[in-house]
Amino acid sequence: MSSKPALTSYQLGNTELKNRIVMAPMTRSRALNNIPNDLMAEYYAQRASAGLIITEGTSPSPNGLGYARIPGIFSAGQVAGWKKVTEAVHKNDGKIFVQLMHTGRVSHSLNLPEGATVLAPSAVALPGQTWTDQQSMQAYTPALAMTSEQLVEAKREFVQAAKNAIEAGFDGIELHAANGYLLEQFLSPHTNQRTDLYGGGVENRARFVLEVVKEVSDAIGSGKTAIRLSPFGTNNDIRNYPGVDVMYGYLAEELNKLNIAYIHINDQSTGNKPEVINLVKESIRKKFSNTVMISGGHTLMSAEEAIRSGVADLVSFGRPFITNPDLVNRFHKNLPLNIKLDSGTLYSPDAKGYTDYPVFEEELLSA
Repeated sequence: MSSKPALTSYQLGNTELKNRIVMAPMTRSRALNNIPNDLMAEYYAQRASAGLIITEGTSPSPNGLGYARIPGIFSAGQVAGWKKVTEAVHKNDGKIFVQLMHTGRVSHSLNLPEGATVLAPSAVALPGQTWTDQQSMQAYTPALAMTSEQLVEAKREFVQAAKNAIEAGFDGIELHAANGYLLEQFLSPHTNQRTDLYGGGVENRARFVLEVVKEVSDAIGSGKTAIRLSPFGTNNDIRNYPGVDVMYGYLAEELNKLNIAYIHINDQSTGNKPEVINLVKESIRKKFSNTVMISGGHTLMSAEEAIRSGVADLVSFGRPFITNPDLVNRFHKNLPLNIKLDSGTLYSPDAKGYTDYPVFEEELLSA
């Protein structure tokens, strides 16, 4: 293997990646009226040297637009907007998957279009507040427990969103079943207190997620379908519970049967118990035959070690891609990284702190 295995090419299903460095999905809140735009196309095109880009979380449903200014992919206008993005990335020789993220109970009604509803597996309130453009910070809107009909409709929305993604030119889709959003809300016994076929034991709590994966795979092909998981993650009040390892071992086995493109493991072990999470990652690696991607504060050195050891095939980077649009070039040439992140503009609506981070040569000129 190359001395820099992270910079070697990789075959992801039918998609040839020019390197194993992936741009992780990151909410940036630039989609005015929930429609992707020219500014977003510029942002992603700037970062097309990544082997693969995974977009910010993108809602398959009006009900899933829980944050201000996040994009959807359920309307004709949104599909047209995303076409600008995929064309810009492909023009720069990049590959791009869209992440389908339904926020579930992580929502406020002011962030939803008229007629949409905050839904979740069960009516378990989420503590805390979220930003709304109309009234600043507000307490999360209590979610309604999904009816049987709403479960069927939500699956249909995921499938249609996946079809829309292919129409928009994406190379594939990643289902967001991590970080406390709708799909993970079904997995956790804290947020899933249902008494029907979708609640109770491990198999029942995993049922909705696996049905979504299967139906999406059937619609667009398993080689274009992927999923993100965060075992032991605690984002958005997802609490650790006995049998976390059993849940993710079961998911890995069932996802392997569905032959999807990859599992993306989001490691949130900072300050937690990384040795326990590593055991779960190893279990997923053993039970899942296709590509495994990992994320969670990696450097080029740690990415290379993960690939050499076989823990992962691909490694995703988040914040380094925000401040270094030329991140892969810097890795190739051993150039220092820009670590000056303007946290105040992470979720603001304009170009500042979004498309104005310099490439290395521009940094030298300004210095």
